[in-house]
Amino acid sequence: MSENKDVIQVTDDEAIRLAKSLLRTARFGALAVIEKETGVPWASRVGVATDSDGKPLILISMLAAHTGSIIAEPRCSLLVGEPSKGDPLAHARLTVVCTARKLDRNTADGERAKRRYLNRNPKAKLYADLGDFSFFRLEIERASLNGGFGKAYLLTREQLLCGGPAADELATSEQQALDHMNADHREAISIYANHFAKAPGTDWRLTGLDTDGMDLASGDRSERVFFDEPLQSAADLRPVLVEMAKRGRAA
Repeated sequence: MSENKDVIQVTDDEAIRLAKSLLRTARFGALAVIEKETGVPWASRVGVATDSDGKPLILISMLAAHTGSIIAEPRCSLLVGEPSKGDPLAHARLTVVCTARKLDRNTADGERAKRRYLNRNPKAKLYADLGDFSFFRLEIERASLNGGFGKAYLLTREQLLCGGPAADELATSEQQALDHMNADHREAISIYANHFAKAPGTDWRLTGLDTDGMDLASGDRSERVFFDEPLQSAADLRPVLVEMAKRGRAA
């Protein structure tokens, strides 16, 4: 890599969690591709979600300038991290170097991508099924995290993703768990947001569950809550959620 090693910090657990949070909570990002006609870089804004293992998902139209380019040259990068008040360069952001893979809607991967993307971006239901729109999964190669001034880190794909049999098992039962929690346990979801994410409000819903943690949303706000330890099986999910709700209530 060409980065100046003198400014790169040791990638610790805190940096990994920050990078994962930026990716998991992103509603949009800047997608950079190589323009097909000219070979020059081309950046545009795209809606973003993540697959069960943490890989970015995008939904783009064949009419968009970047789509033909990403099909011709799948190498791309995605920048996520929304600035708040003050100097935008003081806020954390993550650049992920990827290879884009178009997903067939009629496969398990395609159906899961659609489900997770629409859970994260429900307004996309208006156009997700139009014939010129397609889901792409961005296969992560490496990433660069800028956590603010003097906080630069390099991350591997393994540090950003969660996988294994437990992840696949949970992905299969995820939607049933989400539907149950959002229908019957909204108080517990608010506790997860209020206590663990320090996010105010009661109108929170779960948008994603994986072996590392959960994703929550309230309107345009999004939060990431990590489990104390990664789940070892899908059966671990319920007792962990119950225990976290008890801890939040007690606090």
